[in-house]
Amino acid sequence: MSEQSIEKSKSAVEAANHISPEKKAELLDALEKIKPAIAQASQVHSEHARNIAKLVEASAHTAARKQEHPEHLGKLLQELRQAARNFEASHPHLVAAITEYSTVLSALGI
Repeated sequence: MSEQSIEKSKSAVEAANHISPEKKAELLDALEKIKPAIAQASQVHSEHARNIAKLVEASAHTAARKQEHPEHLGKLLQELRQAARNFEASHPHLVAAITEYSTVLSALGI
C-alpha cells in the first residue's frame, strides 16, 4: 500500500467522530500492519496487491463515513477477505493483517 494511500486511510479514520478512540487506535494499528504486508506481496503479485490496497482504502473510507447502509462495508470486507485468501500460502502475514483489520471493522457495528 503506498504511503500516500495509507495516510489517506488513517486520516479518514482519525476524522470519524462516530468511532471511539479505542477502536480508532485498533484500526490505525491494523492499517500499519497491512502496509508492509502489501508491500511484500506486491513484489511478486503487484496487480493483486494493488487490488487489496484499493479494497483496504475503500473500506477505511466507508467505515469513516458512518453510512446508513452497513451492507456496503460488509460487501467490501467480504471482497477483501476473498482477495487476501489468494495469498494464504505465499504471504501469511498479509492474510493475518487483513483478517485483523476486517475483524476490527466488523466489530464497529456500522
